[in-house]
Amino acid sequence: MPTPATAPLRILLWHVHGSWTGSFVQGRHTYLLPTLPEGGPWGRGRCGRDWPASVREVPAGDLGGADVDVVLLQRPEELELAHRWLGRRPGVDVPAIYVEHNTPHEHPVRTRHPMAGHPEVGLVHVTHFNDLMWDNGDRPSTVVSHGIPDPGHRYTGELPRAAALINEPIRRGRVTGTDLLDRIALAAPVDVYGIGADELGAAHEGVCGVGDLGQARLHPEMARRRVYVHTARWTSLGLSLIEAMALGMPVVAVASTEAVAAVPPAAGVLSTDVAELVEGVRRFVRDPEHAASAGAAARAHALTQHGQAAFLRRWDELLDEAVGPRRTVLTTRLPPRTGGAPLTRTTIEETS
Repeated sequence: MPTPATAPLRILLWHVHGSWTGSFVQGRHTYLLPTLPEGGPWGRGRCGRDWPASVREVPAGDLGGADVDVVLLQRPEELELAHRWLGRRPGVDVPAIYVEHNTPHEHPVRTRHPMAGHPEVGLVHVTHFNDLMWDNGDRPSTVVSHGIPDPGHRYTGELPRAAALINEPIRRGRVTGTDLLDRIALAAPVDVYGIGADELGAAHEGVCGVGDLGQARLHPEMARRRVYVHTARWTSLGLSLIEAMALGMPVVAVASTEAVAAVPPAAGVLSTDVAELVEGVRRFVRDPEHAASAGAAARAHALTQHGQAAFLRRWDELLDEAVGPRRTVLTTRLPPRTGGAPLTRTTIEETS
């Protein structure tokens, strides 16, 4: 029989980043997702995702009596929201970990992290770059890199086109390098996938906004393109980049944030010189064998560095550390809070 420290946990978390959550909930625990009648950012539940039965939707009003071992926070407002709904203070009455998915927003090196003043809450970054750039204060933090299931080596590269996945490319503009697509399209037509990608329209010659596809359609379509381009200037490491590499696609990427560590030289072209990026796409389009070889190196690296099993194993270690002996102690349940400051929606820069 497993000891309390290693027994499956009941984890409360919100559905914020679908791809990351989809990997996280493949573990051995029970995952509780709050729901509200109106859905929205604080109560969308599974949102129709085909996740394991261990992922359970719980009406927010029922959380006050729910058995929760640990709270996984991903937005600053969730600290107050969890307190209000559970009647327990995250990090004090119930263990809590905050996962930071994004790069700093206001300033690259002077932005103080919302959890810098909350040492009672564990702080986890998804990249070493993010951990380096955020001002975490004098509190400890750790890094758990992304993990993905193996999508299979599906690359054919039969179409002499480039693929990119950018969520909300119009709104996010220069942050995601949307302005670079026109120049890259001089080397090869670029098909852009993602939420709001279809809004690119005909204003960008050589750039085709396909739109948001489910993963079952997205992966084979991407894998038919000769090369994957990653144009982000200032975003966290997108799971879409790792997934493209795992599919066996060669990569041409802006050498910014964690992409510098994620894309080895054999996997493609990494540069801050846009002319080199354009030429890299052109070379892959002209030489399918070179593209396939780089794609094979990209796939090997992605599976080694971002395998799902290692990701889940590392998270198990952190969760066990956070809960520790608390699982053997009956936690006093406080009545759920009422009132409190109104919540405001946080703009989350998608990591794709």
